Amino acid sequence: MKAVIFAGGFGSRLLEETTVRPKPLVEVGGKPMLLHIMGIYSKYGINEFIILVGYKGHLIKEYFMNYMAHVQDVTINVGTGEVNLVDGHKKRPNWKITVVDTGENTMTGGRLKRVKHLLEKEDCFALTYGDGVSDVNIGKLIEYHKNQGTIGTVTAVSPPGRFGALDIDAGSVRQFVEKPIGDGAYINGGFFVMSPGIFDYLTDDTCVFEQEPLQGLARDGALSAYVHKGFWQCMDTLRDRQYLENLYAEGKAPWVNEEL
Repeated sequence: MKAVIFAGGFGSRLLEETTVRPKPLVEVGGKPMLLHIMGIYSKYGINEFIILVGYKGHLIKEYFMNYMAHVQDVTINVGTGEVNLVDGHKKRPNWKITVVDTGENTMTGGRLKRVKHLLEKEDCFALTYGDGVSDVNIGKLIEYHKNQGTIGTVTAVSPPGRFGALDIDAGSVRQFVEKPIGDGAYINGGFFVMSPGIFDYLTDDTCVFEQEPLQGLARDGALSAYVHKGFWQCMDTLRDRQYLENLYAEGKAPWVNEEL
């Protein structure tokens, strides 16, 4: 199975980082967010990736073209230009990565439409965003999608509230809850599984995946929801990035693939 990752947005709410690099290359724990996401899939045996780039996409291409130099020691002979990797203990992931430039201003649905030729023969494929991590069980998600028999499955999450909540009765605080679960409504957490029928719902570069395509699937009864009650967090702001960084530093990052 292949995993497709949206990695072409401008990351405008994280400008402190994204003026110099695309958001999927913003680091958490010294590793780009993109690697964390790929590690989630790799844990469940998905090692073939299609990365849909746009804004500063050449930096993502360059990162993977020089991947081993990023993660392993090297010996460089400046005189001859020879470069050799120094054998070490680090395991190399068995990944096949296709980076596709889908246009800087193309919308998410348009980006996916541009790689139809790479996916239309698949029974189904995974799809997610390049800025969110989770401990969702990808194997169970895929199994659920196949059992539902729908065109698409979205992982539904209910993220914590941003602020603490007060339970007040007659002017007295009965309970204070720090970052409670939200109001009960579920949101799109990414981590989709899609069958090729999704391409019938995509139009052109202006197509926003989260609008007409997903709404159309819902109207047609062709969109399932896989409810995930575990960890999920996107990285929209510096506050989000710092939260993820703290979890990683404390050894409490539930999404991390320990083999990488």
